[in-house]
Amino acid sequence: MSISRVSPAAPDPPATHISTGRSGEDLIADLLTRAGWHVLDRNWRATPADHPVRGELDIVAERAGAVTIFEVKTRTGSGFGHPAEAVGPEKLQRLHRLARAWAREHGWSEIPSVDVVSVHWPAGDAPRVEHMGSLSWH
Repeated sequence: MSISRVSPAAPDPPATHISTGRSGEDLIADLLTRAGWHVLDRNWRATPADHPVRGELDIVAERAGAVTIFEVKTRTGSGFGHPAEAVGPEKLQRLHRLARAWAREHGWSEIPSVDVVSVHWPAGDAPRVEHMGSLSWH
């Protein structure tokens, strides 16, 4: 797990809970791109006829031939607990199933790994990012 503070020049935190998730995803997509990742998909959903699993993949990115799914959880306070707590075993299992569906649809032979990224973004403060990599649901 890695923890980092994003530059104080980062944009202001989201104004409402509706935009909180999108703002966190935008921040992480930008950080990934600056770190050399190529974002392949954002907010990807499986076609129901092709795969019965419902849900969404926040960010699908590739670097050096490896594809990773980034599940981004953003919180502006601690009232709902740590952001990563929102990714329990059932959610993780669903993400892995969606990762397999994404790989099939896009012709990738390897199943992408699933990483969880927590964004702590209190009002008036720079966001703090925690990356937990390659989580399994077994």
